[in-house]
Amino acid sequence: MSQASLWDWRDELDLEPPGSGGLIVDLFAGGGGASAGIEEAMGRPIDIAINHDPVALAVHRANHPNTKHLTADIWEVQPEEACQGRPVDVLWASPDCTHFSAAKGDVPRRQDIRSLAWVVIRWAKAVRPKTIFLENVTEFQGWGPLGEDGKPNKSRMGQTFKRWSSTLQGLGYSVDWRVLDASEYGTPTKRKRLFLVARCDGGRIEWPSKTHGKDLEPVASAASCIDWSIPAPSIFGRKRPLADKTLARVAAGIQRYCIEDEDPFIVGEQAPSLIQTGWGEREGQRPRYLDIHEPLGTLMAGGVKHALVSAFLAKHFGGVVGNDMRKPTSTITAKDHHSVASATLEPAGEAKGKVPEVRAFLTAFYGSDGAKGKGQPVKAPLRTVTSKGRFGLVTVAGEEYQIVDIGMRMLEPHELLAAQFGRFAESYDMDDAKTKTARVRLIGNSVCPEVASALVRANAPEAVQEVAA
Repeated sequence: MSQASLWDWRDELDLEPPGSGGLIVDLFAGGGGASAGIEEAMGRPIDIAINHDPVALAVHRANHPNTKHLTADIWEVQPEEACQGRPVDVLWASPDCTHFSAAKGDVPRRQDIRSLAWVVIRWAKAVRPKTIFLENVTEFQGWGPLGEDGKPNKSRMGQTFKRWSSTLQGLGYSVDWRVLDASEYGTPTKRKRLFLVARCDGGRIEWPSKTHGKDLEPVASAASCIDWSIPAPSIFGRKRPLADKTLARVAAGIQRYCIEDEDPFIVGEQAPSLIQTGWGEREGQRPRYLDIHEPLGTLMAGGVKHALVSAFLAKHFGGVVGNDMRKPTSTITAKDHHSVASATLEPAGEAKGKVPEVRAFLTAFYGSDGAKGKGQPVKAPLRTVTSKGRFGLVTVAGEEYQIVDIGMRMLEPHELLAAQFGRFAESYDMDDAKTKTARVRLIGNSVCPEVASALVRANAPEAVQEVAA
């Protein structure tokens, strides 16, 4: 450890006189998702946030201005000096998960990244936090030695995790862990993560009750995160054509969520609606849309003036299609692969536009294996659709519509933030992450605040009671 780096983090700490209360420490602070949830549960600011990434801490600082931010490698920070003699009530750790995740594929892993969780043991020995929380991918339970090829040794899966958790128990902690799904706590994303709780204060480890799902509050939808004011450009006629695999996934999603779905999601204000096309709005007038359950507006000689828009969330991962807008998004990643795909629909007997292109596109990319985005042999029969003339028909409220165009765009950072942070997103400031890439990375690596809040609240009841009083 260099002298320069040592003084860097000490200078940021500012060496204020010790206080009387217990500290809250976020070891891998990132953009601040976990910190936001912890602060809500505890009713007070995070005291110390540590991260080696200045961009991450800049975003954290903007949203948690009362926190001491230490820009340092996690191993550089000396727990006793950082805490200045004060006890620690809560220690949160979300060590880098990339070299545990199955999404890493069949490639060598870095041992130094996989070993980051051992810093929790260091803090447990040095300052003995009353409660420790750890969050990681579910594969963290299989933490074990790497083989000579740098890949996990399958015969020794879980050995290191068992030794790590046993070390905590040997230090006097009760330890338990579970996989929690963020969508079951109100977040509009189906993000499953392993959460571990360790306590040495004599308290019992509690797991928060689910708040959303079957027989509970309805899960938050992907549609609630989408900014419908942003247009989805047509997939046809682009200067840079989309990759065949992307087109195949879009085609499969259109077939599944628009054509075959008995109740396709129609873009509108909480209800199926018609988009008014061909007519402009007066300045200040709301965009034209109509309830599909109401009579159709006046038909003009100039052509079709009414169109439905049906949408779904496309996922650009291998072997997947996407999901219904009424369900939570799938896991947001640091390099996100979600996009909004939409089909513009017009009455079947009056449809014009790009109908031939749509039919040719669906014919080329959708078939017996279309749900997997693989396309089909030319001579193989088409599934569901029996003739080219009917290809691309969608039934909405008993009426037939023809797809006249297909649009697609990637999700923007503020939409991904809405999916990841739920009710915390609206007031969260990401401006200090200057690029879209940086924002997506911070969001994808973050902890869903609603889960962190529920978990900490369940295991720090005395803090919540003090706030309520």
